Amino acid sequence: MSAAAEPHANDRALAPKRLRICMAASGGGHLRQLLDLRSLWSAHDYFFVTEDTALGQSLREEHPTYFVPHFALGQAKLGAPLKMAWRAFISFFKSAALILRKRPQLVITTGAGAVFFTVLWARILGAHVVVVESFARFDHPSVFGRMTKPLAQDFVVQSAALAAHYPEAQFFDPFRILDTKVGAKQPLMFATVGAVLPFDRLVNIVAEAHAGGAISDRILVQTGVGGVRPPGLEVVETLPFEEVKALLRDASIVVCHGGTGSLITALREGCHVIAVPRLFRLGEVYDDHQLEISEAFEKRGLVQVANTAEELAAAVRATRDRARVVATTEPTGLTQFLESVVERIASSHAGTERPRPATAD
Repeated sequence: MSAAAEPHANDRALAPKRLRICMAASGGGHLRQLLDLRSLWSAHDYFFVTEDTALGQSLREEHPTYFVPHFALGQAKLGAPLKMAWRAFISFFKSAALILRKRPQLVITTGAGAVFFTVLWARILGAHVVVVESFARFDHPSVFGRMTKPLAQDFVVQSAALAAHYPEAQFFDPFRILDTKVGAKQPLMFATVGAVLPFDRLVNIVAEAHAGGAISDRILVQTGVGGVRPPGLEVVETLPFEEVKALLRDASIVVCHGGTGSLITALREGCHVIAVPRLFRLGEVYDDHQLEISEAFEKRGLVQVANTAEELAAAVRATRDRARVVATTEPTGLTQFLESVVERIASSHAGTERPRPATAD
């Protein structure tokens, strides 16, 4: 294309249906669900707001990504109210500066607490807000959902129980079990604590089961930054997301926490999945949503749940006679709804918006 035919930056900014979109989510499964909406956001002037995790760092290498501090109301429940308040204070002003600079027209968020102020400031400054209640919430609304419901022009739930709780919400069930043949697997157990926080109990359960002779496969354990490192195990603190996906293609068994991102990513590759949910009563998480989703997946025959080394050993033995299941989340319905939201916003802005000068971020 000749230089004369190349559209000017301001012309591109005014092209039909091209919006400034903020994709806001904390780490783990919240962020991975936004990545599944790539066909929507990649056609626009988008940016991500998330936490500084291994997944966030991987995202930042390829996409415009900005980090906000991790904080959640549950930190106060676990005896760290000052830590929560300080991080919320930083997030309040950091989010304000970012949104004032970027001025998104649309914010799509899957939660959770870390991006609350991003959503709040965007709404104050006139952005259209779409809140997608977490896929991890089968039975009960999240705190983030309850707090952001008044801010949202569009609210989406992903379970029938939450649809009953929010009758005015859009309802899309993204979960699908696939009739897919699983490729050859290696004698490998990959144990992962997820992208956000260490989870020493999971790592110690794997170490104890291994010491007792219950696991004969090669074991690779991802511990999280600062996590326990038992002797005799192959250990890494973090891994880029692409390396995690490569390991899942090879791993026969995956032991992971009860986060939706870890569970779904392993199920997509046909791994035998053993979930060790973080438990509120042990101070490992802010509520028992991981236990809720792990048990819901177990009832569907998708995973096994283990909370002790003995239960892990039994689950490993059970994989010998257990059929592999391939499952995923299918975002088509949600994507089509969001495309209609984009059309609506683009129509309302047509001919009314001034060009934005190009900025170097």
